[in-house]
Amino acid sequence: MQVSVEAGEGLERRLTVTLAADQIESEVDKRLKEMARTARLSGFRPGKVPVKVLRQRYQQQLQREVLADLVSPTFADAIAQEQLSPAGMPEIEPEIDPAAGRFGYTATFEVLPGFQLAELSGATIKRPQVEVTDADVAEVIDRLRGQRKTWKPVERPAQQGDLVTIDYQGQVDGEPFEGGSGADVKVEVGAGKAMPGLEEGLVGALAGEEKTVEREYPEDYQAPALQGKTARFAVTVKEVAEPELPEIDADFVRAFGIDDGDVERFEREVRENLERERRQRARARVRDQVMNALLEANPIPVPGALVKKEIDALKKQTLENAGASAQIALPDDLFAEAARRRVALGLVVAEVVKRHELKAEPERVKAMVEELAAGFESPQEVVRHYYADPKRLEPVESRVLEETVVDWAMQQMTVEDESMSFDELATQTGSG
Repeated sequence: MQVSVEAGEGLERRLTVTLAADQIESEVDKRLKEMARTARLSGFRPGKVPVKVLRQRYQQQLQREVLADLVSPTFADAIAQEQLSPAGMPEIEPEIDPAAGRFGYTATFEVLPGFQLAELSGATIKRPQVEVTDADVAEVIDRLRGQRKTWKPVERPAQQGDLVTIDYQGQVDGEPFEGGSGADVKVEVGAGKAMPGLEEGLVGALAGEEKTVEREYPEDYQAPALQGKTARFAVTVKEVAEPELPEIDADFVRAFGIDDGDVERFEREVRENLERERRQRARARVRDQVMNALLEANPIPVPGALVKKEIDALKKQTLENAGASAQIALPDDLFAEAARRRVALGLVVAEVVKRHELKAEPERVKAMVEELAAGFESPQEVVRHYYADPKRLEPVESRVLEETVVDWAMQQMTVEDESMSFDELATQTGSG
């Protein structure tokens, strides 16, 4: 086997493999003899067709089949010999010239970029220092109370936070329009869920009152008939109701899985959940900074094949998250930048792991599984679920390995502690 490599544009390589003609013909002869045992041709008894006759009819077909079967093993040997790391499946162009005794193929593919990891000693990251306060706990409990609020009709004017029930009829240029009317529509004033201008226009309204609210539709509004138009809505206020929050008592906390109705236990669990979220968010913020630093220090070319694969994965994930049909065509450009970043980061992180022989230590994997399980009603059952199948542990092991890379990087960098509130942390990064 003879091998030559030609560099194409960027990471592209053209690998030419030439196979010995006697290797091909030896395998062809072997297959012809096997074929002769059962071959049926007009004028010959079954299994009695001469090999010479079969060769005349099938030799070229068998040469192509033998070459195709040899591509996989010889390609593996060739890239090992040339120390190449393909980034995807090759495009194979066979070359067969029996008259010249030439059998081989050209494989075109991209290779993974080779690079030396850069030093991170000049990089600085901020490590959040956050304390979960009593006020943070109280804020969460207030939100939970708000999720279970009830409404009590009142006879006063509507104000922020009230629920106002209305009928409305809209007109554009003096004519009603599709979707411009509604009956018994409930509008929570200040929630920002109603059409622009409506919630503000209901402040101060009384039950039984009629009001007029105007709305200007933008030029690019989804309904062509309303683009750039001003609609006038005749609104009849039918009821004004104020919110009533439930008391923080045994009945309230039972709704959140505290079967014994212990309010103090409920508050402890809220605090524990916030502490867990604080740790996750702080880790995520540090991780994001480390990954940015790694990419900035190691600008590398990325194989288009891997970017395309990542684009397809992002498309699929987007459609699944939206509950949309896989038949919807999303343009590649929407995901190209994110895909390139993810591929580049994956290659850099993989190089860090390889060069420094980093591993996901079992103790850290177990600790993360236990942390993930802590938010469930039966944590030990969740832990057993993870360890019952090694495949379930793989995502956790990947996260632990990523955190191990972060720990390694932080030892090379300058780390400055940064005090902030829980709200500041929550608005600056997603949970990890």
